[in-house]
Amino acid sequence: MTQDMLTTLGLIVAAELGDKSQFVCLALASRFAPASVLAGAVLAFALLNALAVTAGSLVGTAIPLDVVQVSAAVAFAAFGLHTLLSDADEEETVEPTPSGHPILTSAAWIGLAELGDKTQLSVAALATVQDATATWLGATLALALTSALAIGLGHWLLPRLPTRLLRVVSGTLFLLVSAWLFASWAS
Repeated sequence: MTQDMLTTLGLIVAAELGDKSQFVCLALASRFAPASVLAGAVLAFALLNALAVTAGSLVGTAIPLDVVQVSAAVAFAAFGLHTLLSDADEEETVEPTPSGHPILTSAAWIGLAELGDKTQLSVAALATVQDATATWLGATLALALTSALAIGLGHWLLPRLPTRLLRVVSGTLFLLVSAWLFASWAS
């Protein structure tokens, strides 16, 4: 795996733990076969990440690198601070009412839950300064892993982990990436 892929994988896994898409996966898995929900989740994330990486890559080639790096660093700092300072009750609760084909229904619900989410914006920001393919692969793998975790273990694990801990880990990781981008820009 490349460094860009590993960076994206780590950041997105940390950012996604405890996110609303995890709860959508849990809700869908209570109504559909887990494999169908996972297939739908991977389909949705692969498409959303392709859009995010494309947008980020276009921005990255159209705007000078210094501006992109500072903007991405500011965005990650904002995501980190928002994550650290947000209240656990602020997250939207999405309760899907499935009907139709399990994979397509799962993809639609998860896609709607994630559209414009901090994770998607993070993928776009990473794609402005990293290899697009590695960023897409890392983000898609991260989201597939967190979805599988939510579907397979989430019912048992998430109620036992403090939401605040997940937010602190995620927020701190965003701030570390921001600091890394600022340091790269300054050097």
